[in-house]
Amino acid sequence: MPKIKVVVVDDSALVRSILSEIINRQSDMECIGAAADPLLAREMIRSLNPDVITLDIEMPRMDGLDFLSRLMRLRPMPVVMVSTLTERGAEVTLKALELGAVDFVAKPKIGVADGIRQLADDITDKIRIAAKAHIRRAPAPPAAAAPGAPPVAAPKPVSMASLGRLSTEKIIFIGASTGGTEATKDVLVNLPADCPAVVITQHMPPGFTRSYAARLDGLCRIRVKEAQDGERILPGHGYIAPGGFHLSVERSGANYIARVQDGEPVNRHKPSVEVLFHSAARVVGPNALGIMLTGMGADGAKAMKVMKDAGSYNLVQDEASCVVFGMPREAIAAGAADEVLPLQQIAGRLIDRLRSAGVSNRV
Repeated sequence: MPKIKVVVVDDSALVRSILSEIINRQSDMECIGAAADPLLAREMIRSLNPDVITLDIEMPRMDGLDFLSRLMRLRPMPVVMVSTLTERGAEVTLKALELGAVDFVAKPKIGVADGIRQLADDITDKIRIAAKAHIRRAPAPPAAAAPGAPPVAAPKPVSMASLGRLSTEKIIFIGASTGGTEATKDVLVNLPADCPAVVITQHMPPGFTRSYAARLDGLCRIRVKEAQDGERILPGHGYIAPGGFHLSVERSGANYIARVQDGEPVNRHKPSVEVLFHSAARVVGPNALGIMLTGMGADGAKAMKVMKDAGSYNLVQDEASCVVFGMPREAIAAGAADEVLPLQQIAGRLIDRLRSAGVSNRV
């Protein structure tokens, strides 16, 4: 098999050297170029035709996000961001994922050299995943409206008020990994403000999930937050598993509550979709609805089958719309899927399913 060709883009000579060394130690990849800024990287991409690039954000001559935006419009290719683990770094990284980056590596703010070496396995795993990811050309920025043109009407919000207490009884569970930040957003922004609670495990390191939840909260009609241990799970709210902790649900009298706990990684992940989905099967049973979105590996696939056996109705993202068709493929192979759908159809089908359940409950 040909080796994965990688170009490293970082303004730090030390970081370029360490990343090149880590990549060249792998038998299945090689660093074919290292650029100190995006303008040099642009020429390397043209002449060397890499399979993957790693991209820093803060660089001279052109900001990394600006470069990424242009790259994904003009020559879309797999990009792994190398982001500083700060609050601003988290916000910028989420923007990079929105622009089309496949994944990111969170490098420490201090002790960068040693920190990157400790992340060697994570970095090379993400490069391998990126090399196989489905990459799509980013849309051009919207053109400015002509002077005097009428404003475009916003879509009318869908209401589920007719479901009555069903929104309180049901809980939606979402699991996602690589490519999942945008996929989860695409589902949540299409849900009405009065939908059932949504509980989400997205593979993400500590320091990023709070910014991710805040970003979703600003985009969605439901309220979205990072989950806190012991809080009541309410309709019209979304709860994101904090990075570095497992999220599950428990029953407390007539209420569902969030349980946020430390523990060993499950399927190499913390938070783990497996942990969340097992709690859905055990505690919520037939009142659960499961959604498996894009991601590498098999985390959550077996537990999603347990959910189905407990009465859950499960929707799984199809291969064509996934960035990485790993977790969905494994869920389908495990017999966990009731329906396999393109990403853009999942929210609508979920609403239809809830409405049909509401009708059957009233008959």
